[in-house]
Amino acid sequence: MSEDSRYEAVRSRDARFDGAFFFAVSTTGIYCRPSCPATTPRRRNVTFFPTAAAAQGSGYRACRRCRPDAVPGSAEWNARADVVGRAVRLIGDGVVDREGVAGLASRLGYSARQLQRQLTAELGAGPTALARAQRAHTARVLLQTTGLPIAEIAFAAGFASVRQFNDTIKEVYALTPSGLRAVRPGARSGPTPPSGTPGVLPLRLAFRGPYAARQVFDQLQAQALGGIEEVTGAPGRRTYRRTLRLPNGTGIMEVDEAIGDGWLDCRLHLAELRDLTTATQRVRRLFDLDADPYAVGERLGADPVLAPLVARSPGLRSPGTVDPVELAVRAVLARRTGPAAGRDLGERLVAGYGEPLPRPVGGLTHLFPRAAELARAPLAGLAPSPSRATALRALAAALAARDVVLDAGTDRDRAERALRALPGIGPWTAGYVRMRALGDPDVLLGTPPLGTTPALWSPWRSYATHYLHAADPAGAPARHSPQEERIDA
Repeated sequence: MSEDSRYEAVRSRDARFDGAFFFAVSTTGIYCRPSCPATTPRRRNVTFFPTAAAAQGSGYRACRRCRPDAVPGSAEWNARADVVGRAVRLIGDGVVDREGVAGLASRLGYSARQLQRQLTAELGAGPTALARAQRAHTARVLLQTTGLPIAEIAFAAGFASVRQFNDTIKEVYALTPSGLRAVRPGARSGPTPPSGTPGVLPLRLAFRGPYAARQVFDQLQAQALGGIEEVTGAPGRRTYRRTLRLPNGTGIMEVDEAIGDGWLDCRLHLAELRDLTTATQRVRRLFDLDADPYAVGERLGADPVLAPLVARSPGLRSPGTVDPVELAVRAVLARRTGPAAGRDLGERLVAGYGEPLPRPVGGLTHLFPRAAELARAPLAGLAPSPSRATALRALAAALAARDVVLDAGTDRDRAERALRALPGIGPWTAGYVRMRALGDPDVLLGTPPLGTTPALWSPWRSYATHYLHAADPAGAPARHSPQEERIDA
């Protein structure tokens, strides 16, 4: 987009571009999302930024009216496979908070200086500034939704000290932490935050455009693995719940099917508040909340075969996963056995080798087994055949040794090659893992219908796969073709 087209988006308060860019107003010293309801500023007073961190780094504070820090992330970072896209995904997962900039650079295979230079050139902010903006957002959520002491919130949000926390909040929001707590959305007056349920963090997870919640919850319900997942309630009012293995502890997430005006309601139960940022990002990836349905609809809707499918289900998402290791193991288990048999095998693995929760909650009793545990496990009798047991053990061993890496910032081509080098894993399974575990929006599974040109669907072929599968659940996009079965075998 040019700066003139960005300004037109601001003038029309176009929510399609929330998160794609931000604008700041020199006369007020604030930055906003494009859909901010405030009076449109004059063009000469407006500056555009690719990220909230870049606006903050230029001395602007976040608008209290439109809360630009709460917008969906840009779909560009999922589509891009270069080092900048991979870095943004890792920063979102909390890698800088846990391992520092040196750890982030090491994961990406670059020096810290090279990484700083590339991110600053494209995003207007380096990894430290991007992580700092994310910490500020996490802190605001905790201040406005919990009654935790401010010192606890500082460390839970990832700040190294209370002083650093105070300085950042003042700089980003032009308020002290206590003042920010007092002006939480919906508050009448006074500093007391909503009480809520002890130990539960209520969140509203923003998304852009239409959201086909029914199809997402149908898929999650059909694939739910007993012990780690459950779906309760009637269609339209369902709640999806599952266990989470997080860097500092365990957690449970709950997400409601009924959607608000641009958000899903979520509740997180965390053993360690330091995991809030990571847990939130993983839930967002599972529900594909940073997708751009407008861009997907425009590209796929131009195809005569896909156009009626797109019109019938606007906002169809390509769900990811909260645990890439789990997704890869389940993909191998389900090959050729069908969904029901794959779920049965997965539940037996969970019961035999999963880590029990300290306190079961409803039907949630375990975390999915670690790769190292599965690599050591005697799998005879759990896999449907010796060849499947061999494939499962080889995958678990490669994941445990990090010969196959499925982190948020992994090079997708390299990960797919590593997967296909393992015994028993062919192109369909590797592509499925790439689509869901690595969040690649451009993976086509199965044979496309005659008369279509899949190359023109790029970079949204994963969404085309879901549209075709929704139209024909027994069709090719969701299954191996005979040739692919032979390759996988």
